[in-house]
Order: sequence, then structure tokens, then C-alpha cells
Amino acid sequence: MKKNVSFSTRGQRADIGDLLIYRMLPNRYAQAVGPFVFLDHITPKVHAPTESRMQTGTGAHPHRGIATLTYLLHGKGEHFDSAGHHAKVTSGGIQWMKAGNGVIHDETLNPNPAETTGLTHAMQFWINLPSQHKAEAPAYLAVQAAEVPQKMLENGKGWIKVIAGSYEELASPIPSYSEQFLYHLHLEPGQTFKQETSAGVEYAAFLLAGNAQLNGTEHTANEFVEFDRSEGSVEITNPQETAIDVILFGGERYAEPIVAEGPFVMNSKAEIALAYRDFFNGKYGQIEYNKPVLVK
Repeated sequence: MKKNVSFSTRGQRADIGDLLIYRMLPNRYAQAVGPFVFLDHITPKVHAPTESRMQTGTGAHPHRGIATLTYLLHGKGEHFDSAGHHAKVTSGGIQWMKAGNGVIHDETLNPNPAETTGLTHAMQFWINLPSQHKAEAPAYLAVQAAEVPQKMLENGKGWIKVIAGSYEELASPIPSYSEQFLYHLHLEPGQTFKQETSAGVEYAAFLLAGNAQLNGTEHTANEFVEFDRSEGSVEITNPQETAIDVILFGGERYAEPIVAEGPFVMNSKAEIALAYRDFFNGKYGQIEYNKPVLVK
């Protein structure tokens, strides 16, 4: 039996500077999918060689109670934070930061100098931390493209990358605080990928490139799709004459209250107020751009 599609959306505009961004999660239908409480699609953009590069990125801003995960499809991302972490990741890599009890960070996104396309394209997720981990110190991990687990699918169907969680014998280096999975699926023409689901686990998909059939329903590129909570399988079929790319993600349902405001995701309004108070009192520190410690 196949799971039903509960809803789909093309997101809302949430641009930063000259980057065209669509916010897929949260939306009017869902506050979260498993531990994932936020998803921004930073759409593909070709930068002219003479175009100025981002210097301050998103601008220094705080987070608390979550882990951020940026999957860099194309480009070069540079990370700074007030805990002293600094790293550069290029096309195919991942930047993960646990905000924990409070941190300020900044990310830039520019073309990858090793590529001639001048292209940038990324996705950013927020992963809601269980309450006991919201009080922990910040942490950071840079995963380069070659370190992302990947395997070919059987019978020439395509390939799968494990951005977070695990798939068969593959396991991502990204820490997990509850059951979670985040896959980049590349399907060749006419091929189908099938995932059996588990009780209590939530599933969603985002179509990165190309149209697809999700459990028999037609969907188009740049569409976010959530599956219902019933038991059953998820089937993704490529009906096109060219390969497609799909992000499949989710995890066990977050069991605690979710209270989100601005850059903070906590378990109560009182904790949100404390997060703001600590930020305005300078407890998150500040970024020292001139004295970063490069994280390898």
C-alpha cells in the first residue's frame, strides 16, 4: 500500500539580497516534518564573472534551540560563528551547526571558483533539538562533497546521497539527536525508487529538478510534497526522458511542544523570551571575522 500525499506547496518568497529564496517549511499546512522545522530553497542563480561577491552573507544573526544544515548543491559557502568556528565548503558539501544554548553565525554563498558555471544553489534546513540538547554548547561540522556517503542504486536506477541519517550501509557524519533522514536522490529516466516507511515517522519530498510521480501523483519541479501519517510505502518515479533530482527527508515526530519565533525554536514562550534576553545581553558572544579558526 502506498502512502497518500497530504498536501503540496511551492513555498513563499523569502529573498536575501539578490538571492531568490522560497520558504517551503513551515507553511500553513505543517509546522514540521519529523525534526525538520524549516526549509529554504535558495534557487539556482548564475553570477556574472564581474558581479560583486557576498561579503557578509546572511548578516550576523542569532540562533538557539536548533541545528542548521546547509546543503550546497553548487557554489562556495563560508561559515563564521561566535563560537570561533570558520570553514569553507564547496559544491556537494554540507555545513552543520548546532546552535544549542545560543550562537551568532553568518554564511556567505558565492560561485565555486573550481567551476566555470558561476552557479549558486543551496538548501537550508533547521533541525529542532530535543529539549535536553537545547541547553548544550554550540558545535559545528563541515562535510566536504567527497565525505558525503553515496552509492549507486541497483540496476542503473541512479544514485543516492545520505546528507543526514542513514540508508542501508551508508551513514552520514551529521549528528542525529532523534531519528532523522535526508537523502538526495538522482533518478534516471523511467526509473522508480521505493522506500518502505516506519510507523511514527514523517516523510516529505522536494523536487529539485524535473517533474516526478510521487505515489502515482504528478508533481512538478520546485514543489514541496508531504505524505500523510498512514502506513505504506513512498514511490518516486521519473516519467521524463532526462534524469531528475529529489530531496527525500523526515524523521520521527517531534514529541515536545514547538514554539518558534524569529531565529529561535524552543519548547515554551518563556524560553523564547529568555533566548531574546540572553541575546540582547550579549551572552551569545560576537563573531571575530579577522581571527577565525578554520575547521577542516
